[in-house]
Amino acid sequence: MNDSPSEDQPVPGDNAHNLRARIPDHVGEGVFSTGAIVVTGPSEFVLDFVQNISRPHRVAARVVLPHPVLPQFLEALRKNLEIYKGRFGAPADPPKPPSDARRPSPQEIYDDLKMSDSLLSGAYANGVMIGHGAAEFSMDFITSFFPQSAVSARVYMAAGQIPRLIESLDNAMKQLQIRGNQAGGQLPPPQPPKPQPPSTQSPGDDLLPPNDNRPDPDDVE
Repeated sequence: MNDSPSEDQPVPGDNAHNLRARIPDHVGEGVFSTGAIVVTGPSEFVLDFVQNISRPHRVAARVVLPHPVLPQFLEALRKNLEIYKGRFGAPADPPKPPSDARRPSPQEIYDDLKMSDSLLSGAYANGVMIGHGAAEFSMDFITSFFPQSAVSARVYMAAGQIPRLIESLDNAMKQLQIRGNQAGGQLPPPQPPKPQPPSTQSPGDDLLPPNDNRPDPDDVE
């Protein structure tokens, strides 16, 4: 998919010994995503990369990042986007939903998404490698464990989606900081899983049918 050589920005986790990672056969081809839903958990962020090219809309990849890794991922995305702009110019903005549309709840969003059983637990990552071509960005999510690092998920997104992904990740970080401040500078202790995700940010395009009168789930609070 790359139209030109990519610029790689490594984001190693605490256990990253080097940037070389094995790519399992079932991960190598990667998946294309048209948007992402960012869910803030008690000790991790869950990134659901959505593909809504055809019906039914589905979660193409689920990546689980520990809290300390997300700010590194966010900073690397920003730097990579600046490199992209210097080479190709600003990416085209994707269509935005009407400003007066009602925001759906997280449950409404997930009710409209198909997710295979193999994705329910997600792919854990404590490091990320980011690259880009003229039309898309690639993200290799890595588990850096001894003795061999491995790519746990590979995701491609159109360049125009990256600014919205950055905005959603930034919003998720701000929400986590607010929670930490409310807890006296400490993050809240882990809580048992709840049926509803505590907060989501979605930079994806319309996840619902074009003729459906329900609103776009972009930036759901």
